[in-house]
Formats: sequence, structure tokens, C-alpha cells
Amino acid sequence: MAVDLLVFGPHPDDIEIGLGGIVAHHVVKGLRVGLCDLTGGEMGSNGTVEERHAEAEAARVVLGAEWRENLGWPDRQIGKDPAHLEQAVSLIRRHRPRTVAMPYWSDRHPDHVAASTLLTEAVFNSGLRRYRPSEDAWKPDWICYYFINDAVQPSFVVDVSSCYDRKRKALDCHVSQFQSSRPDATATRLNASAFRRLIESRDAQFGALAGVEWAEGVIVREPLVRPSLMKET
Repeated sequence: MAVDLLVFGPHPDDIEIGLGGIVAHHVVKGLRVGLCDLTGGEMGSNGTVEERHAEAEAARVVLGAEWRENLGWPDRQIGKDPAHLEQAVSLIRRHRPRTVAMPYWSDRHPDHVAASTLLTEAVFNSGLRRYRPSEDAWKPDWICYYFINDAVQPSFVVDVSSCYDRKRKALDCHVSQFQSSRPDATATRLNASAFRRLIESRDAQFGALAGVEWAEGVIVREPLVRPSLMKET
């Protein structure tokens, strides 16, 4: 299925943390959104792969994305197998997105950095007609990089105030990661109450800087073209 926006996440909850509001915002605007998790997050301290797949699908329903796929790459091994690049290119070509969103290239988690590097290369290779010529080449319009842990000054922000409750509900779907009350839960950075506050404080700060309640920020590498020096609404 062709989509307008294809969002990649290294682990099943990363998309919701960094871009959940934007995913819901685009769905509300009538755009087609597809989600792709690279791993099952099996190296995480809590939750089984089966639980995390089910939580990710529940979050997809909340956000309204058309589909969610998991490539099943080994957690903590992103990009270590040459086949990973080929699989990412094939997925991009199959779904022909106008925009690809992926993690920002600087992050405390090595998997997020590795995913950003590999997926940037995959988008580039997808547009080369001589790379795996048995598949039709596809060149997305651009890449938007979103923040999971570390955040810097964004290239721009998107007002997600009207969709922020959906982001919260999507995060709530990931019970194994964010609920410390489970009898078998191991205490982690993710299930500490401060982590949820950290996500919301970042989104609130981006919103305050833009004069709205909630916003999510992204980085793009290209200069943004404006028609003039007049501020457009």
C-alpha cells in the first residue's frame, strides 16, 4: 500500500515517544501513514516480543495508521547484517512514501543512531535505479528526523495539540515498558514516572516556543524554502 508518510522506529515504542502526535495529526488530515518497527525490542528489561508486538498494534489503532510492520531484526544488531539495508530499501520501494521519518542521528541509545544511519542510506539507495534493479526505484521527497531521547533546536515543529490525547493513549498501550506496577516489572528509566514527564515537558516546550499547547519537532537537512520574508499563517 502506498503511503504519504512512512515512519520508522528502532523499537516498538519509539515512534509513539517521538512522533505519536504527528502520526495522529497526519491521519486526521486524511493522509495515509504507515509504521515500521525494526526490532521486537527483545533486549529490553521488560516485556516479551509477543507482548510488544501486541502493544505496538494496539497503539497503531489508537493513532489511526494504515498498517504497522515489524522487520524482526535482532535487537542491538541493527545494520550488522548487510541484508538489513536491502530489506529497508525494499520496504520503501514497496510503499512509495512521499516523506520518510526516522530517528535523529544523535541519541543516547546506540540503536537509534544505527537506525538513523542505515535508514538514511536506505532512502538514498531506494532512489537509485541500478541498486537492486529488479525493483522499481522510488525517491521520497525528503527525510524528517524526530527525537526520541536527545533533542536539539528543531528545523520546525508541528502543532499536535488537538491530537495529544491520542499520543498519550498510544503510549499507554505499551504497558510492559511504561508500567512499573506489574508484578514482574524491572525498574528502568522507561517505567519511572519521570520519563513520561520528560516526554511531555519536551513537547510542551516546543509548543510554548511556537505559541501552541503541544508540538513535536523534527530536523531536516535541507534549507527550508519560503516564498518571502513575510510570516505565513
